[in-house]
Amino acid sequence: MSTYRDFANRGSARATVLRTVGTRERRSHLTAPRVPTVGIDIGGTKVMAGVVDADGVILEKIKTETPDKSKSAKVVEDVITELVLDLSDRHDVHAVGIGAAGWVDADRSRVLFAPHLAWRDEPLRDALQARLAVPVMVDNDANTAAWAEWRFGAGRGEDHLVMITLGTGIGGAILEDGRVKRGKYGVAGEFGHMQVVPGGHRCPCGNRGCWEQYSSGNALVREARELAAADSPVAYNLIERVKGNVGDVTGPLITELAREGDAMCIELFQDIGQWLGVGIANLAAALDPACFVIGGGVSAADDLLIGPARDAFKRQLTGRGYRPEARIVKAELGPEAGMVGAADLSRLIARRFRRANRRRVERNERYARSSRTTQGSP
Repeated sequence: MSTYRDFANRGSARATVLRTVGTRERRSHLTAPRVPTVGIDIGGTKVMAGVVDADGVILEKIKTETPDKSKSAKVVEDVITELVLDLSDRHDVHAVGIGAAGWVDADRSRVLFAPHLAWRDEPLRDALQARLAVPVMVDNDANTAAWAEWRFGAGRGEDHLVMITLGTGIGGAILEDGRVKRGKYGVAGEFGHMQVVPGGHRCPCGNRGCWEQYSSGNALVREARELAAADSPVAYNLIERVKGNVGDVTGPLITELAREGDAMCIELFQDIGQWLGVGIANLAAALDPACFVIGGGVSAADDLLIGPARDAFKRQLTGRGYRPEARIVKAELGPEAGMVGAADLSRLIARRFRRANRRRVERNERYARSSRTTQGSP
């Protein structure tokens, strides 16, 4: 693979820029080349990259923290490039798919806005294709996660599916008849920024009262830290576990204590679970899917979170008792869903890339035959 690294490090601008497949995804994935591709999931705290085969199996995975140095576009692109080059040393990589935590345009080339990263109208696809020797696809991370769950996970067999990813914030995606519904401008599914409490908590997106401020990893940690900072007696176990260092309170620690039976941590999960159920009921009224798949890091809490969400959903659902109810299930692919989906979607681009290369070879061969014929003429 040394030629791949040499080519990429030259920063060649000749890397082919290919538009991604949109409305033909459902049919196209069945005939896409069965070649390994790299999927990358970029969040507010981590960047995960993995080589994935055509069956959704992760052949190798590596991850690193999202750069702290202002999280500028260039710094994040450097990290992505290094991860791809590292994996390409051990695998034959045919395409790269990016699942970005932000709004991606309809062409899946630019990140219009990322609440947790310094991306504003960032031409991410072209910037990376100029540095890598394979085609690149960019999509919203929740869209890639939904695609993965529909192809390989909890959403298999569902024609109408809504994915909700709970991590640093809330991401969302809509999948109907095997197609990701991205909207006219590519930014459908940003459920986390629906306003549920006018004048509520400030959100990184600039508004107040967004759904993700009440049902996400950030919301869980914020509430726990506030109780610990106030030296609340209900937070005694948590304060003791972090030895009084409130900044050491994390989502995984809260989950661990809840599983051990800590009443306050269980209550915190009930609170964000209830908010989750309220939001799902609103989405059911608008979209009427058959299934809601709950993914992201916070979903690791299982029924500590999903149980209260189902209860709140049943209480808040419009027309409850007189309509079919959507299933609410935990994602099967865990935190790797976005990465797996990005890799699988990029295989559609790999097919077009291979066809373009084949046509280029055929043209060269015809030109060579024509030249030999001309030179052999008297």
